[in-house]
Amino acid sequence: MTARAIIVGAPRSGSGKTSVTIGLLRALARRGLRVRGAKSGPDYIDPGFHEAATGLAGVNLDSWAMAPSLLNGLARRAAEDADIVVLESAMGLFDGIPGTPGRSGAASDLAALYGIPTLLVLDVSGQSTTVAAVAKGFATYRPDVRIAGVVLNRLGSERHRRLCAQAVEELGLPVVGTVERDPTLTMPERHLGLVQAGEHDDLMAFIDRMADMAERSIDLDAVIELAAPLSPQGGDFACALPPPGQRIALAQDRAFTFLYPHVARHWRDQGAEIVPFSPLADEAPRPDCDACWLPGGYPELHAGALASAGNFRAGMAVFATEKPVHGECGGFMVLGEALEDADGVTHRMLGLLGHTTSFAKRKMNLGYRQAHLLADCSLGQANDTIRGHEFHYARITDPGSDSALVELADGQGNSLGPAGGRRGHVGGTFFHAIARAGA
Repeated sequence: MTARAIIVGAPRSGSGKTSVTIGLLRALARRGLRVRGAKSGPDYIDPGFHEAATGLAGVNLDSWAMAPSLLNGLARRAAEDADIVVLESAMGLFDGIPGTPGRSGAASDLAALYGIPTLLVLDVSGQSTTVAAVAKGFATYRPDVRIAGVVLNRLGSERHRRLCAQAVEELGLPVVGTVERDPTLTMPERHLGLVQAGEHDDLMAFIDRMADMAERSIDLDAVIELAAPLSPQGGDFACALPPPGQRIALAQDRAFTFLYPHVARHWRDQGAEIVPFSPLADEAPRPDCDACWLPGGYPELHAGALASAGNFRAGMAVFATEKPVHGECGGFMVLGEALEDADGVTHRMLGLLGHTTSFAKRKMNLGYRQAHLLADCSLGQANDTIRGHEFHYARITDPGSDSALVELADGQGNSLGPAGGRRGHVGGTFFHAIARAGA
């Protein structure tokens, strides 16, 4: 048996789809169903909430960054051991980049490819019957994307609910949820999105409040009935990122958190062992590991602690003399000479690469990336192309003199020039790797 699936989509970020998704995941799990959360596009944070709500690891499904064979393989595996998959859209349902049809990165690509119906979450604050025009636009915009039901979010009164619901249902779209305004259900955010699941003081109480909301406000039986079988055809993992070593020392704490679930899963499936260590606890990579990976995260919030972690600093220096070290985004910042925090205070970093970064002189960098590897490294072999994304506010204030690691392009192939750095066994970039490029 394969799982049934439904997409939770919305017109834009901030409509409440994450709250609805987490509430649905937990409420369905309370019924004894095996529920898996999935996320379209590049997002590290939401899969953590999905896993906490369900007990099953989340997964990213990205129609741009993942070759169709890898996308099918991940979707099939997600469905194999679940009763229902709730797939949360990134941004708006149809938001992606121009390019090859079906490979825009939008959740609507997945809806069309796998025939997954969409539950549309509409923030109706500040409007009433106009919501029907929005719903109609979504229902007719792409004939191959089916809007199966609507959840009205942030209702102000019973009269407000009645006006909005009647207008939408006159279109023939069922309203399966009506959620009242409740500031206690607002999810805290910071500069890269939501505050992470592991940083909530009482995570399960928070998730259970979301589930209470879903049980009170959403017709769960109707949602289950709207879901459709998820049965991807074919699929393999040839384009997954290979493990950088047999035993991988992985930095893992509040400063280093951003590793995609599918990347870690594939490393383990290939026989690699992941050995976590905490730089914030002044731990160094174990010497019996043969590769070290510093993922992204929030080193700018912990720069002082990292600068004073003498054992971490010394251990990294020794490790890098003989074994490969890779840092991406936040990890790349820590590999450099120095990091300037938001208050303008400069902290010494590892100095394994020569660049300096600043979070005080902020500039948002956001978008899909294609990286052509200029040398063998932890991401792959020279001349390989890796797909992924950038999302950071820090900027390089001194590039140093290291050789570039990659030749970078945006998601549409426009050149962004050489990027990252490499010196000896050490390499890194602001670019987050998702998968190897493929047909």
